[in-house]
Amino acid sequence: MLRCDLIIRDATLIDGTGAPRSTGDLGVTGDRIVAVGDLSAASADREVIATGRALAPGFIDAHTHDDRAVLCGPECLRCKSSQGVTTVVVGNCGISLAPTRMQRRPVPPLDLLGDEAAYAFGSFGEYAQALAKSPPAVNTYALVGHMALRAGAMGEDLNRPATDAEIERMRRQVAEALAEGASGFSTGLYYKPNMMATTEEVIAVGEPLRAAGGLYVTHMRDEADRVCASIEETLKIGKRIGVPVWISHHKCSMPENYGRSVQTLALIEAAAAMQEVGYDMYPYPAGATVLMPDRLRPECRVIVSWSVPHPEMNGRDLADVARGWNTDIRSAAERLLPAGAITFQMDEEDVRRIMAHPLSVIGSDGIPQEAHPHPRLWGTFPRVLGLYSRQLGLLDLETAIHKMTGRTAALFGMEDRGVLRPGAYADLVLFDPHRVIDRATFEEPTLPAEGIEEVWTNGVPTFRASQGMTGERPGRLIRRHRA
Repeated sequence: MLRCDLIIRDATLIDGTGAPRSTGDLGVTGDRIVAVGDLSAASADREVIATGRALAPGFIDAHTHDDRAVLCGPECLRCKSSQGVTTVVVGNCGISLAPTRMQRRPVPPLDLLGDEAAYAFGSFGEYAQALAKSPPAVNTYALVGHMALRAGAMGEDLNRPATDAEIERMRRQVAEALAEGASGFSTGLYYKPNMMATTEEVIAVGEPLRAAGGLYVTHMRDEADRVCASIEETLKIGKRIGVPVWISHHKCSMPENYGRSVQTLALIEAAAAMQEVGYDMYPYPAGATVLMPDRLRPECRVIVSWSVPHPEMNGRDLADVARGWNTDIRSAAERLLPAGAITFQMDEEDVRRIMAHPLSVIGSDGIPQEAHPHPRLWGTFPRVLGLYSRQLGLLDLETAIHKMTGRTAALFGMEDRGVLRPGAYADLVLFDPHRVIDRATFEEPTLPAEGIEEVWTNGVPTFRASQGMTGERPGRLIRRHRA
């Protein structure tokens, strides 16, 4: 008779592949799923009766800035585990903690991860060792960021293309990081510390990806007027290096570009027939990043998410702050710096079209260090399940789960993750499909979701609705598997 550590019985099984749901049992021994189906003849040390509830693979957050959060203990990741997330992708938008030490406050947006004290890793290997020494509640899949590399190679003189010697230093660091456990290379060409990098610089720095089987991930140069040109640049970089490309938080920004997702999705879909390309998106019409006074638009609402000199303004509308100070929004923004901003810059119809497209996967793009974060940090995955799937019918539940699990794992090369099958890792989430919903709002952004009942990472329970975080730290650094 089969004996397991854990059996979850009579669950609605949604296996992460997009296949129709079924009802059955799932057995776990150690960190792996050992059986799925009718396990009435099996026994276990712990049994969970899941009648009426859904069991899915643990959600994979395809785009995060959790680089620091994964190092600071289980409670720092309650925002993720309470959503059912068991794996996070860090090092996005060209921003990573390794491999660069900082002696002074990093330039924006590198300061989204914290001040100079956070940048304490001279190599990716040191970051990997810190994760091994103090494991998080979630698995970590890491990219090395171009902006961090530029800051290390070029100091504060970033408003120019890199020299050949600087490119060679960065290229060598990418190769070392990939050898030490990183899975890819990311850029944030939209931002000042990265925007002066030429296409040729990116290709040269990313060249080690080819031999390592790594992934190129980008916050593109422009998500507004030149969004299609930026997609073309991204595809060119992938072709020239010879690796898969990943477009971060795909969107069409600013009112004059609303509706252009019809164009961008057609462009990405056509490219996908010729090269490996994927993208993630978050289920909100507002984004969040550092506050940039020169890019403010009066017709786009802005909420202050954090401010170093004026923390009393956290959570306030920038327009209200400006009125209170009897000034214009740009002057108010300059006074708030360094600061962060939540900007309402997208159209809901584009959000829905981008989400519903077969190529999309889900990522939160949450920023844990913000004092008044975007609600996506706490609500992304239950929002897709509750609002967009159950209430609006944009996606059926099987498709929504596939975009959070099996599809993401396959594209990122996360071996034996994102699916319910014998031999796969026991990253699991048990939830009530009739009740799951986000509660976080732009006014109260840290309210945990409803309907997520229990979460396991590598077979170990990390979150229970009845108690919160369990305190367990079973997360691992996982790396891209070459097929």
